[in-house]
Amino acid sequence: MQETVVRAWRHPEALADRPARPWLFAVARNLAVDAYRARQSRPPEVGQAALELVPAADDADRALESWAVADALATLRPDHRRVIIETYYRGCSVAEAAATLGIPSGTVKSRTFYALKALKLALEERGLAP
Repeated sequence: MQETVVRAWRHPEALADRPARPWLFAVARNLAVDAYRARQSRPPEVGQAALELVPAADDADRALESWAVADALATLRPDHRRVIIETYYRGCSVAEAAATLGIPSGTVKSRTFYALKALKLALEERGLAP
C-alpha cells in the first residue's frame, strides 16, 4: 500500500486526466505480482543456525588438521618420530618396532611414552589438543 502511494506521488501526471482509483489498483496489483515473483525466483534465505546443521561436504578441516599433525611430528626428535611412525602409523607392535628400529623393546616403550608427551605439547601449542 505504501509503495502504491509513493508511486502516485512520484507520477502525478498519470493521475491528471483520468480517475485515480483504477490506476492505483493496477499499480498495487503489479507491485504484489512483482513481489511474489521475486520471492519465487530465489530460494528462501536461512539463518546461520540452519547452516550449522548441514554437514560439510569437503574434508578441508581434516586436511588442515593432518598438516598440523605432520608439522607437530616434524618438531619431535628423530628417534621419537621414528617410534611414533612405526607404532601408530604403520601399526607395528612393540616387538616389531624394536626389530625394525634395531633397539630393545623397553626402549621402544619409553620412547613412545615420551614421544607422545612431546607430541601432545606440540599439538597444544597449535591449538589442536585439549
